[in-house]
Amino acid sequence: MLIKRKNNPIAELYVVEILTGLFITIKNFFFGKTVTVQYPEERRPYSDRYRGQHYIKATNGVENCTACMLCPTVCPAECIHIVAGERPDKEKYPVKFEIDVLRCCFCGMCEEACPKDAIKLSTIYEMSTTVRPVYDKAFLLEQRGNK
Repeated sequence: MLIKRKNNPIAELYVVEILTGLFITIKNFFFGKTVTVQYPEERRPYSDRYRGQHYIKATNGVENCTACMLCPTVCPAECIHIVAGERPDKEKYPVKFEIDVLRCCFCGMCEEACPKDAIKLSTIYEMSTTVRPVYDKAFLLEQRGNK
């Protein structure tokens, strides 16, 4: 024989749980710390170790890159493509230097592998575009980095 118990209507409607949730929400709304960053006017501080947009260092208008092919070799995403050429003084240089940013995982291995310290990752984090970004040599030579 089954004994039917009367259900508690307050427990059945989750009144205690709803009031607890409302109390937490109101407490955080009026007395909580604001974490919103007003983006265009206010910039979020990032670490100096942050790896952002790529650039190639240049000395006296000539890139430091000698097209040694270490950065495309060490790149795990295979996003760096270099075509090497030779200057009249028998020094190699990159004729074509491209980085496919959508494939890049911003690991920094290209920066560490470069013997001439030519390729760098800046702290610039505003890289959103409406087209597929492939950075070419002209774009990478613009000195916008701060590292």
